[in-house]
Amino acid sequence: MYFEQIRKPSKNMSFKRRIAITLGVILLGLLLGVLQKWLDGAGSSILPAILQQLDVGNYFGRLAIWILLGTIISVYSESPLRAAINTFFFFLSMLAGYYLYCNYILGFLPRTYMMMWIVIAFGSFFMAYICWYAKGKGFIAITISSMIIGVLLAQAFNLNVTQGFYVYHSLEVLTWLIGVILLRRKPKEYAIEIGLSVVIAYIYQLVMPHWG
Repeated sequence: MYFEQIRKPSKNMSFKRRIAITLGVILLGLLLGVLQKWLDGAGSSILPAILQQLDVGNYFGRLAIWILLGTIISVYSESPLRAAINTFFFFLSMLAGYYLYCNYILGFLPRTYMMMWIVIAFGSFFMAYICWYAKGKGFIAITISSMIIGVLLAQAFNLNVTQGFYVYHSLEVLTWLIGVILLRRKPKEYAIEIGLSVVIAYIYQLVMPHWG
């Protein structure tokens, strides 16, 4: 098949291991969802000083960390289908933890926002399927990697020259760097990937300036 020329799925993993990984992903999502809402509700003053300075609470409320985590789950899965399943369950369980905390601890449930994010979680199934090929070979893999890195770059820095270059969030700079390392490849391809990611980041900020 054509897509196997980009990246070939692994077939060595046992069924029990697949289930264990998916259950682990679900547990991680639940814990992170509860953590995110706890940080939202508790305020930053209860955190150690260094975490307050890093603005951890707002960091978990932004896109970059979730894009990175979804990418990690995707590219380290054994196949595009497993990437889609694991990533979908991760985001769905994260939302479950977040909104269960809202409902049973804080006493309210924003149903409209919840439904909107559930729809986005379903979209992650298809995005993860595509993202799995980012660790493959050839132009398509380079393009997918560039799009991921470009979006992370757009979350970390303001690239609008008229406004001046500046950092949005220091932890998102680290997130972008992790993404760059995660999706590294041979030097010539890497240079193309990084260059293309800058173009994508710039276009992203022009189209969606409020998501930077």
